[in-house]
Amino acid sequence: MEKVNFSLEGEYIELIQLLKTLGIAQTGGHAKMIVEDGVVVRAGEVEQRKRAKIRRGETIVIGQQIEIEIS
Repeated sequence: MEKVNFSLEGEYIELIQLLKTLGIAQTGGHAKMIVEDGVVVRAGEVEQRKRAKIRRGETIVIGQQIEIEIS
């Protein structure tokens, strides 16, 4: 599984914004569909909240492992 490091500039980033920023989703609507499909895993559990606040130190898995770091 590919591992990607994402540098978080603020306190958090919303899940759908993270998917758009990383190019996993082309639009906000596409990002919402990805989350609704139940393929995003956060802390070992499926995350279905589109606007979930993702903070540093977390790992998101969606076909690749995304590590959230401090910028």
